Amino acid sequence: MRSLFPVTDLTTTAAAAPDREWSLDELAETYAYPAGLPDGSSWLRANMVSTLDGAAQHDGRSQPISCAADMRIFGTLRGLADVVIAGAETVRQEGYRPARAREAFAERRAAAGQGPAPAVAVVTGSLDLDFSLPLFTEPLVPTLVVTGAGAAADRIEAARKAGAEVVIAGDGARVDPARAVRELAARGLRRQLTEGGPRLLGQFVAAGVLDELCLTLSPMLTAGDAQRIAGGPGVAVPERFFLASLLEEAGFLFSRYRRTDS
Repeated sequence: MRSLFPVTDLTTTAAAAPDREWSLDELAETYAYPAGLPDGSSWLRANMVSTLDGAAQHDGRSQPISCAADMRIFGTLRGLADVVIAGAETVRQEGYRPARAREAFAERRAAAGQGPAPAVAVVTGSLDLDFSLPLFTEPLVPTLVVTGAGAAADRIEAARKAGAEVVIAGDGARVDPARAVRELAARGLRRQLTEGGPRLLGQFVAAGVLDELCLTLSPMLTAGDAQRIAGGPGVAVPERFFLASLLEEAGFLFSRYRRTDS
């Protein structure tokens, strides 16, 4: 992977940077969560990929517009997180499995007081999930199901019987995104990573709780009517983020944006 270069002179610096693959340690330093988060607070980052024409998926999945370097960063972000948050539709379409322990991050996680792998939290109002899948039957740490107090009692019971921890984060059947963030943080899951999909990310954006966006810009065009990285109702006033870092490899750009007040 080409080295991190100043965003003020991309063309000149990129041309001069030697081709090499960044180590996982270097990536972990680049994507480290902020140190010294106040007690009870959390940091929610999103990891998404988009084509040049704004598509977040192709044929319903993100993998076709990704690349090997993108997957290394994907693994790094998971290796640093306490919890991976995903919407139920993304879990179904992407075939989610439990996060695995990775030796490359073992020492770093132990020093941060983390377990061997992040938990996975599935956000769902309907609990329309297959609880016989490995995500629920084979996790290193119990999978969390984040839902509302008005969700069907039989589905909540099915989730619990499967070994999932049910987190109530809404008064009705729907999940309140800001409350979901708080409820997870209250369980010690403060370094939060959402991988979408677009509808869930849109809810986090609308609620004003997204602290950081890690966005891969894929040098591909798809046309069609694929979703953007964030969907749903728009915000009244666009929120400004600043560019914190930028990497490039084979035409893919790996950017990291943070809220101006974070």
